[in-house]
Amino acid sequence: MTFADTSLGALDYMPWRYGNSKLMFRGPRRRLEGRYALFLGGTETYGRFIADPFPAIVERQSGVRCVNFGWPNAGVDAFAIDADILRAASQAVVNVMQITGAHNVSNPFYNVHPRRNDRFVAASAALQQLYPEVDFMEFHFTRHMLGRLWEVSPRRYARVREAARHSWVQKMRGMMRGIGNKTILLWVSGRGMDQPVKDGWEGDLVSDPVFITARMIAMLRPYVARVVEVKMSDDALDRRTEGMIFNALEAPAAAEMPGPLAHREVAEALLPPVSSMTAQCH
Repeated sequence: MTFADTSLGALDYMPWRYGNSKLMFRGPRRRLEGRYALFLGGTETYGRFIADPFPAIVERQSGVRCVNFGWPNAGVDAFAIDADILRAASQAVVNVMQITGAHNVSNPFYNVHPRRNDRFVAASAALQQLYPEVDFMEFHFTRHMLGRLWEVSPRRYARVREAARHSWVQKMRGMMRGIGNKTILLWVSGRGMDQPVKDGWEGDLVSDPVFITARMIAMLRPYVARVVEVKMSDDALDRRTEGMIFNALEAPAAAEMPGPLAHREVAEALLPPVSSMTAQCH
């Protein structure tokens, strides 16, 4: 583990903004012209606490310019309504889209913040009617709110989860249609795509990507070029923080993130399809 005791954080992510997008991406600033691969996703793609995240490794090993548009805690909503991001994705020769959780997507039962998608904004009238005994004013994050719904009523929780899943699929379909059939969907998790999970805090709320199933991915396959599944090895899970860069305050968060070994495993899985799809665009 690499450890630096600085109150502002040990890594300089060199944040930069593309066009009029309100999101700040990990630097250094990149040119979005010519042939490039665009990486979209959440905290894993961004590479928090990682000096050499998987988009950088793929670039170095493939020779393809790889632009990192990862955004911490992003859901689909962070990208699907951003015209500048969608334009950059449509102009890329290949897009790698990390599969993010369906809990961080606005749906008929609740709204999330348009950029910080893990933030719970408001419950709809339908959710308040479904859970009249719950005070939604006490929640700031989606996972906390959903955990409470599960504790109150697993049966009603299942209805909310299904609505979130449906909204996620619809928004992903719309986004894939907009950027063209040149996207690699990337599954990164400690579990396999087909692996079932329990409900609630012992299962689907702590198993990233939250609420996503193999059936949902199958519904997107007609709109993408490939699906790449990376189930992180036991070794990578055991050595999460080995080689990470973080300060004392960041240590608890770092312990929950994929480490450098996991990033190398993701890059190894992505290298062949990214290289192949880029070569076809000569």
